[in-house]
Amino acid sequence: MKVIGITGGVGSGKSTILEYIGRNYNARVIQADKVGHLMMETGQPGYYQVVETFGSGILNGDQTVNRAKLSALVFEKPELLAKLEKIIHPAVKTYIVEEIDKEREAGKLSLVLVEAALLIEDNYRVLCDEFWYIYASDDIRRERLKRSRGYSDEKVERIMAHQLSAEEYRRHCAKEIDNNGELSYVYVQIDRKMRESGIRKRQE
Repeated sequence: MKVIGITGGVGSGKSTILEYIGRNYNARVIQADKVGHLMMETGQPGYYQVVETFGSGILNGDQTVNRAKLSALVFEKPELLAKLEKIIHPAVKTYIVEEIDKEREAGKLSLVLVEAALLIEDNYRVLCDEFWYIYASDDIRRERLKRSRGYSDEKVERIMAHQLSAEEYRRHCAKEIDNNGELSYVYVQIDRKMRESGIRKRQE
C-alpha cells in the first residue's frame, strides 16, 4: 500500500483531484481539515482543550464548537491561531498515523491519500511515500475562492500570503498535477502519474 500526500495552495482544486482518485482507484482519502473538525467534536480531547483556551463564547447552544466563530476569532490574530494549531495539529497527525496503520494491517487498499494544508510544514514526510503538488495559477485560485466560497479579495490575499510559493511546493514534491485547465486533462495527468507509481485503476 502506497501513501501519497496531496498538497497545494488554497483554491488549487485539491478536493477535485481527491474525489476523482477516490472514485476510480482502490484508495482511501484522509483530509486533515475534516480530521481537525472531528478532533473538536464533543467528547474528543481537543474539544475540552479548545473550550478551555478560547472560552465558552465559541460554543453553539448545544455546546458544540461553532467553527465559524472560532475561525473568525483566530483569523487575524497569529498568536491565537498558533494556540489552536498547537492543540489540533498533533491530534490530527496521531489520528492519521493510526488510520494508515489500520489500513496497512487490513491489507485491502492500494493507496491512502493524505491531504493537508501544512503537509510540508508539519513534516508529513515521515508518513508518506511521496508528495504530489496540485498547481493552479494565483489568478485562477483567486477566482475560484471568490466564486465558490464568497471570499473577498482582501481575505484571499491574506490567506495566500501565508502559504508556500509554487517553487517551494515543487522543491518538496515528487509529482505535480496542473489544475489550470479542463478536468479531462487533469484526469489524464492523474492516471499517467498513477501508472508511473505502479498504481492501477480499479478496472485495470
